[in-house]
Amino acid sequence: MRVAAIVPSAGTGARLRSRIQKPYITLGDKPILARTLIALSKNKDIAEIWVSVGKDKLNKARKEIIEKYNIKKARLVIGGKERSDSVYNALRAVSGNIDYVLIHDGIRPFITNELIETLLREASMFRAAVAAVPVKPTLKFVGKDGFIKNTPLRKYFWEAQTPQVFKKDLIEKAYKIARKKKIIATDDSSLVERIGVKPKIVMGSYSNIKITTREDLELAKILIEKRRNKCYSV
Repeated sequence: MRVAAIVPSAGTGARLRSRIQKPYITLGDKPILARTLIALSKNKDIAEIWVSVGKDKLNKARKEIIEKYNIKKARLVIGGKERSDSVYNALRAVSGNIDYVLIHDGIRPFITNELIETLLREASMFRAAVAAVPVKPTLKFVGKDGFIKNTPLRKYFWEAQTPQVFKKDLIEKAYKIARKKKIIATDDSSLVERIGVKPKIVMGSYSNIKITTREDLELAKILIEKRRNKCYSV
């Protein structure tokens, strides 16, 4: 199995209220993006990693992330305005001999090799596999008038995460159709669902957080500290 990882990393630090773009914020002793790429590069099946960054960050990402941390599998592509644009740009760069594409947020640094292996195994059987966790809160379906219409059963709802793994020809087809129809998606599996394929859910981890707010960053610092103290597995 030859796998290409796509890592969209062109996001800003707006919700973090940071002058530094999210992927380059230091977490512990490394930038968030460096932690993510190092974790992905350790997987034996991942042959190449395509990182989508802003045009103005190409040099920074190359020198301060890829070269500094010697991430030999990683290559850079220019990201787009939307996350889906960044993924599409990277997808076009993937080598022809790749079997599966793994898509993972650059600002989810707590990915484990065990989760990657499980997703790859499930994707090899079902063509698409998505990391997710059961939702904890009670959900309410609310109408435009602001009143609750119903309370769905919580057990049927999962929070999608990344990585998400797809057969290469499947995700290429899904993205081509989405581009043609001008569909903007924040979740790659939703594009696959649109063409009639049902991805397999794989149990993710509540520590596999996406760092988008200051609260997320504070939690990430706690997780890093606990990892250092070897009292918590993340």
